Amino acid sequence: MPRTLTRRAALPALAGALLLPLVAGCGGDGGDEDGVAKSGGKTGEADARSTTLTVLAASSLTDVFKKAGAAYEKQHPGTKVRFSFAGSQELAAQVRQGIGADALVTADSRTMDSLGGETGDPTVVARNRLAIATAKGNPENVKGLADLDRAGLKVVLAAPEVPVGRYGRQLLDQQKIEVKPVSQEPNVRAVLSKVTLGEADAGLVYVTDAAAAKGKVSTVTVPDRQNAVASYPAATLSGSKHAAQAADFVKWLSSDAAQKLLREAGFQQP
Repeated sequence: MPRTLTRRAALPALAGALLLPLVAGCGGDGGDEDGVAKSGGKTGEADARSTTLTVLAASSLTDVFKKAGAAYEKQHPGTKVRFSFAGSQELAAQVRQGIGADALVTADSRTMDSLGGETGDPTVVARNRLAIATAKGNPENVKGLADLDRAGLKVVLAAPEVPVGRYGRQLLDQQKIEVKPVSQEPNVRAVLSKVTLGEADAGLVYVTDAAAAKGKVSTVTVPDRQNAVASYPAATLSGSKHAAQAADFVKWLSSDAAQKLLREAGFQQP
């Protein structure tokens, strides 16, 4: 009897001992949940402070906008700027298709104005002019627009619907120069690439693109009286999920800091 009573008395104690780890474990889970909640709150606050702006920009802005984006991010902690570069007509088509973006910068006002209610009020942030890019060293001795209709000279232009293509044809028509291009490209960088790769002897590009390719191509200046002025309007997009930040970025493009970068890249004042 004493031995049986001892065993029965031990059972409740053993059961209690086995339950202790389980109770402690539940308490630990509760502690972890509190920790997750606090951590989650911090993550939420960080997300609220972090914004990524998607900016659609004309190809001719590629180099300078990469610098401008870095400068903007430095001045605006918590905001990232992601660029998508293409011909202005391609960007406009993307906007009409409802692409998720916050701001747009085109190489002409006509393309921007064609978007109507898809954008906010545009502001011109820079201007540009055209130049003739030739193969390095200008082996064909191109001296001006009049040489572009020379027999045997391979000339590349941007397509008519591309701003630089339209500007180029305007120049040529005014001088009554008829050019049959070997190709018509979707943006100015594609024109420059054809010349750089030796697939064309010359091409009409923006002054800033020719400057960006210094050492790879030679540049022939087009006199102001024969040239055209390209305007670069910037605007917010109506579908932006970050309207305030997008408006701030567009406004910043007219600031002294942004304008300094544009001048250094060869763009003219608005």
